[in-house]
Amino acid sequence: QEGMPQTLRSTSMFTPCGFSPHLHPSKEDEQGGLIFQDGNLTSASLDALIQHLIPTTDYYPEKAYIFTFLLSSRLFIEPHELLSRVCHKCIEQQRLDDPVLDKARIRKFGPKILQLLTEWTETFPYDFQEERMIGHLKDMIHRIAPCDEAYWKKMNQLLQTLNQKLATLSHGQEGIVKISAAVSDKLVAFKNKPPSIQREILSVCSDPYTLAQQLTHVELERLSHIGPEEFVQAFVHKDALDGTKTCFSEQKKTSNLEAYVKWFNRLCYLVATEICMPAKKKQRAQVIEFFIDVARECFNIGNFNSLMAIISGMNMSPVSRLKKTWSKVKTAKFFILEHQMDPTGNFYNYRTALRGAAHRSLTAHSNREKIVIPFFSLLIKDIYFLNEGCANRLPNGHVNFEKFLELAKQVGEFITWKQVECPFEQDANIIHYLHTAPIFTEDGLYLASYESESPENQTEKDRWKSLR
Repeated sequence: QEGMPQTLRSTSMFTPCGFSPHLHPSKEDEQGGLIFQDGNLTSASLDALIQHLIPTTDYYPEKAYIFTFLLSSRLFIEPHELLSRVCHKCIEQQRLDDPVLDKARIRKFGPKILQLLTEWTETFPYDFQEERMIGHLKDMIHRIAPCDEAYWKKMNQLLQTLNQKLATLSHGQEGIVKISAAVSDKLVAFKNKPPSIQREILSVCSDPYTLAQQLTHVELERLSHIGPEEFVQAFVHKDALDGTKTCFSEQKKTSNLEAYVKWFNRLCYLVATEICMPAKKKQRAQVIEFFIDVARECFNIGNFNSLMAIISGMNMSPVSRLKKTWSKVKTAKFFILEHQMDPTGNFYNYRTALRGAAHRSLTAHSNREKIVIPFFSLLIKDIYFLNEGCANRLPNGHVNFEKFLELAKQVGEFITWKQVECPFEQDANIIHYLHTAPIFTEDGLYLASYESESPENQTEKDRWKSLR
């Protein structure tokens, strides 16, 4: 095993502890075009990185390396092109074009290439929605299959699992699309107070704990559809060495990520709508208190995304201006929650709470304790700043691998969280309500708010007039 870093067993593919440093003396040293510093791979040419991904009879890349490279390589090369290059190099190196194959050698290599293809399909299934990808995969296996019957079986298994996974994912996507369409056509744009047939949240679910659990259901369901590559594809720019086109210019492959952000916005507006809707001050105060309790339960569960949406909804100005209503609310609990999600110090309090939840998740015995649903738009922002703050390539044209290890750490943690099975029983009625209950537009919220408590100053009076 010459010139190859030794593979350490990483405890897990994704958690930061999975990034085991290669066993190297601590200096900058180069092998096969890979630059190491203190035992960590810091940079390399794209070719060297591709070579490092390719298994041989006596080498297999580290799990953490595979994940990091497959995640970040799409900034430089499209997945189908990468797979094509991997296959060509394997064919060359293992002499798979020879009229007579070296069976003993291929039996050593076969399980390793199959393992690599399996990991790729499991972690980045969306890459294989492309015919070309499946083509390369089948071609590779057809070449090694004559050496061992078992390879055929392995391929069928792999394709079957992949098809099931893609079917589940696209089925989920269709569901989400259907719901969004229904919602946007329907009554989203209440301009003024709707007739009293409007059901309100408390008639559908009056127990804060239950609602927090159902919100967690929705969050985990939506998270499960997001492919890790969407985080990278959201920020694809032109690659400096390829002046012609951006990768993926033909379609934006971030639809699940966008659908999830829309859900957050919907929840904010739903909370604000439910509060501004009731005609009586006492009822409005009751709804606010109910949502404070729901938010607190979300915090306890580890569902920070719903928590933040609820707080944001309550902080929208049509809601926060209802002074008479708020005077009837026991606000102490609300201030505690607001403090948790306070943006000061780059969300210091929230990040501390998130770390606590992440730690609890690592040592958890039950799915209930494993739940970590991060405040999603902040996660995207962190990844965005990481991406903007460092160059993808170094001045010598090398790929800045250090940056991608950090990226993989953040995205990898997210993947661990999105794989948690929701432990709560599903209530179809509540979930349907959350997705389809009509919500006010911003103007509608102001109108409802002014009708509940008249405008206080000239600005509000003018606004009300123009809205009517």
